[in-house]
Amino acid sequence: MRNFVSERAREIPPSGIRKFFDLCIGMDDVISLGVGEPDYSTPWNISEAGIYSIEQGVTSYTSNKGLPALRDTLAADLARRYGTDYSAEDEIIITTGVSEAVDIAIRAVTDPGDEVLVMDPAYVSYAPCVTLAGGRPVPLPCLEKDRFKITPEALMERITPKTKSILLNYPNNPTGGVMNRSDYRAIADILVDHDLLLISDEVYSELTYEGTHCSPASIEELRERTITLNGFSKAYAMTGWRIGYLCAPKEICDAALKIHQYVMLCAPVMGQVAALAALRQAEEDKNEMVREYRLRRNLFVEGLNRIGLRCHMPLGAFYAFPSVKTTGLSDEEFAEQLLKEEKVAVVPGSAFGPAGEGHIRCSYATSREDLSVAVERMGEFVARLRG
Repeated sequence: MRNFVSERAREIPPSGIRKFFDLCIGMDDVISLGVGEPDYSTPWNISEAGIYSIEQGVTSYTSNKGLPALRDTLAADLARRYGTDYSAEDEIIITTGVSEAVDIAIRAVTDPGDEVLVMDPAYVSYAPCVTLAGGRPVPLPCLEKDRFKITPEALMERITPKTKSILLNYPNNPTGGVMNRSDYRAIADILVDHDLLLISDEVYSELTYEGTHCSPASIEELRERTITLNGFSKAYAMTGWRIGYLCAPKEICDAALKIHQYVMLCAPVMGQVAALAALRQAEEDKNEMVREYRLRRNLFVEGLNRIGLRCHMPLGAFYAFPSVKTTGLSDEEFAEQLLKEEKVAVVPGSAFGPAGEGHIRCSYATSREDLSVAVERMGEFVARLRG
């Protein structure tokens, strides 16, 4: 049967995250810090809007681009929060989660042989999506010493005549790193001089704990060469609703829309109705969740450093990315032994790329009680390792 499987499908690896989820199956008393998902239910006023739409028979297709009211409200919301100026009619597509937005954005601008610089470490789907589009993913290291930011020096080292675009995710999964306006300005001239596109996954934008999120499309030099991806999953605890969006200049948006039309047609209408309610009615619910994540972050990161796992303070998302290099174990060995001996599930940093080696990703999107117990168990494990 192998002969029937495409070469590209054979090339892409299985998710390193799923491997460790599978190890947890059947284990009792496991505290999971591996899931990149809010531990909250969707706020009731959002769910109620989706339920009501079904009760009213709103169950049909929408425009390929998405509900006009959602796009109008979204354009105004993005302008208010981040200073962008996207046209609701011509430059926004509502997608089935941000995962679809990533896929169609890459396919819309990537030809066979194009090189796409993918930040490293990064979410596990980026490089495979580039491969499936016929491009070549090139890791762009974002190192702990640079607070996991893209530096102009690292960017210049990776650019070749075949480089077409750069794919970034800030606030970042898995590191919690953030790029501010001055950081983007530091690389803007390079992107312009080399005529590169910027694909910016900003799904954690509203989980920014220090200052405000900077969307690179709000920077004049980058406006016409940026594809912005975002969604409702993380900030509004709507992972299962599968509603995301893509914003881009009209020509790029039109290209992405053609792919969206053929592979998805439109995002689920009840999810779009719920997303509209999120923008209109759930600001305080979202803010309360963000306040709680900040408290958890402070508790957990302080605990990691106390037990001897050096961890920078994440400025966004809901992940800590401590180093385990001083334990004498690789990140994979550390994660496997921690799960078996202390029943705490984390994800090896190498699952997110070579630059993640020697780290583990820990999600603090779980209760403060569980985080405290997890730190205690991890402390006992580290103490045994160091004798």
